[in-house]
Amino acid sequence: MAKQFDNSITTFSRPAGNTTLMICSGVIGTLLVVSIVLSLVNAAWPLAVLLGLGLIGFAVFFWIALDQAKALAAWRSGTRVEWDSTVPDVQRQSLGIEVTELAGILEVEPESISDLQSAYIVAEDLALRQIQQEEGVPLLRHVSVHGVPFDATFVSDKRLVCCEVVFLVTPELRQDRREAVLRKAGLVRRALETQNSPLDVRLMLILITQLTAEDERHLRGSIGSSAFRGTPVNIEVRFLDFEALQRIYVTEQ
Repeated sequence: MAKQFDNSITTFSRPAGNTTLMICSGVIGTLLVVSIVLSLVNAAWPLAVLLGLGLIGFAVFFWIALDQAKALAAWRSGTRVEWDSTVPDVQRQSLGIEVTELAGILEVEPESISDLQSAYIVAEDLALRQIQQEEGVPLLRHVSVHGVPFDATFVSDKRLVCCEVVFLVTPELRQDRREAVLRKAGLVRRALETQNSPLDVRLMLILITQLTAEDERHLRGSIGSSAFRGTPVNIEVRFLDFEALQRIYVTEQ
């Protein structure tokens, strides 16, 4: 059974004002005032007194509701995450870099690049589906958090998790790639610290592998706690086998 998420929606929601509260309160207040005037004109003194007390009670209610709305907005401003959809140019550039690197490793002919590109897109999609199933929370895909692009993000237990997907066909994750994703997560952490956010930033490195059993053991051994020692954020590494993902989501068991 999927876990229920707590504050993912409010955390990533756009800032909202008190327009609805103000409009409704204005309409109700106007109706009460008009009713009081009509009661006085028609000398309906008991009704006028009751409506007057109702107007006073409504004014007290409105003041309390507005004060609570302001307090809630102030709390949410500390937990809200600034995000936007990653623009297509950035997504296209990131995809091109990944596919070009894979093509070089696999020695793919130029006319087969489009097939490799399609395979990468499918692999990333399946991997993010699996992460969503495992975490039991909704993922925002291809978003820029505080101006920093990630393949996906989600919030769980007051943790902002930034996901980066890597497709590996060799049992090695280059050091420059590790440093690049860590820099991105570090930028988000500093941005949240600036706004005194209670959210803790975590980097989830999703490694999609298409390796032999021996190569995968070597990869898992090389990516241990020592591989990310002294990093600016906490890191979680998920290993997902491409063929296994296809069996789960594409082909019948």
